[in-house]
Amino acid sequence: MNESRRSQRMSRHHGRTKRNASLNMVSLMDIFTILVFFLLVSSSSVKDLPNAKQIQLPESSSQQLPKETVVIIVGEKDIVVQGRKIASVPAVMGSKSIEIRSLKIELVRLAKRTVRKTTPDGKPVPREVTIMGDKKIPFALLKKIMLTCTKAEYTNISLAVLRKRDKG
Repeated sequence: MNESRRSQRMSRHHGRTKRNASLNMVSLMDIFTILVFFLLVSSSSVKDLPNAKQIQLPESSSQQLPKETVVIIVGEKDIVVQGRKIASVPAVMGSKSIEIRSLKIELVRLAKRTVRKTTPDGKPVPREVTIMGDKKIPFALLKKIMLTCTKAEYTNISLAVLRKRDKG
């Protein structure tokens, strides 16, 4: 019995498609690479203050979360801005100046790196800074740091604290 042309063509076609299924690993690896990069980028946007083990923060009952700002870490020995040592505490306390010159220079340098935002009515948005100071630092040092921040046009100053635990 002779087969028609159509049945011959269909049998050839079905014969070609009877291959073993395989998994394309290249596209699977691409998907996982994109997923890893996404997780790395999104994990860096967590709003968390840097951890300084040598600093013991005071406690507070504040419910407000920290913002991403310039962070000044004040320990017993050093003043650090964004991870860079700026001055030593004994030298600052020994100085008779009311402002810390090296801190002001660093804050002005950081301010130049960012574009100053404005409010809808055209006024500049105040620059923000967070001070992470050990709870044992003298108030005179904190006062000098805050005055220096104000002179460098960082007028919105926050103090980092630990949230008090409820007694219950």
